Amino acid sequence: MPLNSTRGAGSAKGFGFGGGGISYPFDIEFLVVAGGGGTNQSGNAGYNGGGGAGGFRTSTQSITGTKVITVTVGDGGNGVSGADSSISGSGLTTITSAGGGKGASYTVSQNGSTGGSGGGASYDGTGGAGNTPNTSPSQGNNGGGSTNTPDYGCGGGGGAGAVGTTGGATAGNGGNGTASSITGPSVFYAGGGGGAINAGAGGTGGTGGGAAGTSTSTGNPGIVNTGGGAGGAGGAPAPNASVSGGKGVVILSMPLKSFSGKVTGSPTESTSGINKILVFNGSGSYTA
Repeated sequence: MPLNSTRGAGSAKGFGFGGGGISYPFDIEFLVVAGGGGTNQSGNAGYNGGGGAGGFRTSTQSITGTKVITVTVGDGGNGVSGADSSISGSGLTTITSAGGGKGASYTVSQNGSTGGSGGGASYDGTGGAGNTPNTSPSQGNNGGGSTNTPDYGCGGGGGAGAVGTTGGATAGNGGNGTASSITGPSVFYAGGGGGAINAGAGGTGGTGGGAAGTSTSTGNPGIVNTGGGAGGAGGAPAPNASVSGGKGVVILSMPLKSFSGKVTGSPTESTSGINKILVFNGSGSYTA
C-alpha cells in the first residue's frame, strides 16, 4: 500500500517474530489531523469567515525493528490559524498536517488565511488557499470567498473533503470533512467552519467537527479532536471575541500481536478486529 493512502483498520499483518515476542515486520496505519482554524472579531463590526479545517493526512508504513514514534497533536487556533500535527521517528517518513487557516475578520483583512484547509473570506474578500503546503494526496481545500453585498455574508472554511462555499446574500457553508475507518466505524474529521452574516442564519459547519456561523457577536468553536474549523460571528463584537478551532488528533492502528504497550501521553486504547488502536488526543509517543 503506497504512502499516504487510506486503508481500513484490521488490514495490517505481521509476518515474523523479533525480540520480546513482537512480530516484525508489520505495518502501522496513521491518521494525522491538525488543529482547525479559529476566528477573531475586532473593531466595530464582526462578520467573520469560517475557520478552515486542519489538514487531513494518512500514511501506512512498515516497521522492521524497534522505533520511537513521536506524536504531536496541534491545538485549534484561538482567533488564529490552527497548529500542525505530525508523526515522526528514525527510519519513518515524517507526516505533517498543516493547521487550518484563520477565518477572515472584516475590519482586519477580508481574505481568509491559508492552511491545511483555507479560512473563509469576509466582505468582498477571497478565501484562503487549502493544501498549503502542498501535499499529495491533498490535505484540504480552499475556503469560500465573499461577494460585495450589504448582507455581509462571509465565506465558509474549507474542509478536508470539499471547499467552503461563497458568502454574499447568504452565509457560506463550511466544506465537509473526510471519513476514516481507522478506529473501526467510519468517522468524519476536518470539517470547515460556517461563515457569519449580518442577519439571519449563519453558514452550516462541515461534517467532521466544523462549527456553524452566526449573526450574533459570538461565534462557535470547532469540535475538539476533530480538527474542525470555528464558525464565524456577525454583528458588533464583544471585547477579545476570539473563537477556537477544534484541536487535532493522531491515530495509530497496528496488529495486536505486534503491540508493545510502550506509550506516553495517555492515548485512548481500543481494539478493532485483529488491530490495536491508539487515539492521541494530545502529544505523546509510541515505541514499536
